[in-house]
Amino acid sequence: MTEALDILVFGAHADDAEIGMGGTIAKHVQAGYKVGVCDLTEAEMSSNGTALLRKQEAADASKLLGLRARTNLGLPDRGLEPVRDQIERIVAEIRTFKPRIVFAPYWVDRHPDHVACSRLIEEAVFNSKLRRYMPELPAVQVSQLIYYYINDVDQVSLIVDISDFYETKRSALMSYRSQFDAAAAGSDRVATPLTNRYVERVEARDSLLGQARGWAFAEGFALKRPHAVQFF
Repeated sequence: MTEALDILVFGAHADDAEIGMGGTIAKHVQAGYKVGVCDLTEAEMSSNGTALLRKQEAADASKLLGLRARTNLGLPDRGLEPVRDQIERIVAEIRTFKPRIVFAPYWVDRHPDHVACSRLIEEAVFNSKLRRYMPELPAVQVSQLIYYYINDVDQVSLIVDISDFYETKRSALMSYRSQFDAAAAGSDRVATPLTNRYVERVEARDSLLGQARGWAFAEGFALKRPHAVQFF
């Protein structure tokens, strides 16, 4: 039987979850929560690296973060669409792992795959609770759907202090050498926005978010519906 998770993070590509919330993942793992990541595609359209290499890099990052599970649905890179087959694949993933909280990319992003992923996850989270939808798998009610930022930060509804976990996030990001290493002359690589000090810009963003609360680093999140908390 598959182990139930507290948190399941979805991304269009391996490295999306690490960019947006690697520190939050590490923090919750350290606190004893069971966290998993599901990458929708094998990122086979990436300008650098291969699908096989990206999977190995994801495995290395997963080990650093302490994930309980990492899966890849093999949906088409640059072909994510809110169609029944793709939604059902994601619903099956949610019903298999039974997470209390699901994370998805923010619904506005300059990469179309991130936007498409966000919509797919929202559809799947809703359908997962319908007992007559895919009745062969028991329905699952997700407590909250939270959105993380990959590129631009817009409206921040939640902020998490990740100061003590930033080295883990940085190490997990650097597992994706095929994406973030500067293009070497004469190699089978090309320059992309990711090879142009992208990790440094992510760090600057996280530092700026932390400054708002006097923290060294933070990650921000967005919500579409209120998040319930208990006060002491």
